[in-house]
Amino acid sequence: GLVLGVYSSEKDDGAAQFTSAGDAFDRLVSGKLRALLSLCGPPLKKGKTRIFHGLHQDFPSVVVVGLGKKNAGINEQENWNEGKENIRTAVAVGCRQIQDLEIPCVEVDPCGDAQAAAEGAVLGLHEYNELKQKKKPVVTPQLHGSAESQAWQKGVIYAEGQNLARYLMEAPANYITPIKFAEHIEQKLRTFSNVKVHIRPESWITTQEMGAFLSVAKGSAEPPIFLEIHYLGGANTDDSPLVFVGKGVTFDSGGISLKPSSGMDAMRADMGGAATVCSAIVTAAALNLPLNIIGLAPLCENMPSGKANKPGDVVRAKNGKTIQVDNTDAEGRLLLADALCYAHNFNARAIVNAATLTGAMDVALGSAATGVFTNSSWLWTHLYEASILTGDRVWRMPLFEHYTKQVTDCPLADVSNIGKYSRAGGACTAAAFLKEFVTASHWAHLDIAGVMSNKDEVPYLRKGMAGRPTRTLVEFAARLSQDTHN
Repeated sequence: GLVLGVYSSEKDDGAAQFTSAGDAFDRLVSGKLRALLSLCGPPLKKGKTRIFHGLHQDFPSVVVVGLGKKNAGINEQENWNEGKENIRTAVAVGCRQIQDLEIPCVEVDPCGDAQAAAEGAVLGLHEYNELKQKKKPVVTPQLHGSAESQAWQKGVIYAEGQNLARYLMEAPANYITPIKFAEHIEQKLRTFSNVKVHIRPESWITTQEMGAFLSVAKGSAEPPIFLEIHYLGGANTDDSPLVFVGKGVTFDSGGISLKPSSGMDAMRADMGGAATVCSAIVTAAALNLPLNIIGLAPLCENMPSGKANKPGDVVRAKNGKTIQVDNTDAEGRLLLADALCYAHNFNARAIVNAATLTGAMDVALGSAATGVFTNSSWLWTHLYEASILTGDRVWRMPLFEHYTKQVTDCPLADVSNIGKYSRAGGACTAAAFLKEFVTASHWAHLDIAGVMSNKDEVPYLRKGMAGRPTRTLVEFAARLSQDTHN
């Protein structure tokens, strides 16, 4: 199969405006493609397709897909590069049509941006069907022509990173337990000589005095794991690393503050923070990015049992602060509190944590963007600029003292794990809680609860767990590594 792009006509005559690959193919078939397109009715709109059969012996099926305007670039209103997003969407739609035709291989028009085209192809074809007997046919996308093979390969690596996060998030919680999560990541990193993976057991967590993390884990029969990854890609292994921290609750029942049963199955993806940061490090290693990255993922289940945290219990975090657990379903911040304290051991250039932390974040932004709370405008700028390129957007949220008072005004302990005005500003009070465990001057908290899954909002992702914002984290790390070089 072959997927070719065509731009929206800027004139009223409706003549198809092909990409250079489309033009070359049309010449190869003596203008038949252009002639057939003009016979098929009005010009193709963005993301819409036409399929032609029998045009050329090498490509029995050709899908032509609309790319929108030719010179679409950065859209200031949308905060993304519209041209790149159009390519990702168009290529994904075209590749899926080839898959529906049960053709095992597809060549993809680079459409002027081979990296975006590769991302669209690899992200668009991914589907979790490990446990089904009937699977969709596997389609292997490859670049049509050879002019942009390096950019294409980069796009493939970026997309495979996000697909790894999607795989981990989508898999059932009895398949991805804390230890199985850690082993899966270790296996992905085994081939890299500059990566060390430490799978820390409960005894180690206890010696580290991570009382908040342990208090969540004790409600489950699955033992907790603290996953620690060191990627040493920098010119000097002593250079200050970027530290990624990810919430790794492999299943969240809510604990004693039990969640409603409707939709609880989606809480297999409550380790989305750990999935995205670990996948970003796997991707950074595959790209051989020239910087040091440390990944930290506290992994456990949050379950109700006779040993579980009870509302009103007080636990002690690694930095000595006491925490009143007023709601056992606000458990992610307890794991992160200890992991963030531990992250300060590494003299980090920046600490970035990601977590499916609050339903309030989903209410605030929906699935349009990841909410970012940060004490550093430098860090914010890098994340924001990275997200414009990836199309996986971020939006800055407030870290006001106003919210800090709501978690520190606590009857029994130094801080409460929920704000005293209950639901008001829930994502903001969660961020204010985390800030109590951070002294680093460059820290960002990414609340990814709203972008955890995809229904149909991102057209180049199928329905299911989204693995967002893995590519933005990778692009951010890449930008930071260029900073180091310069």
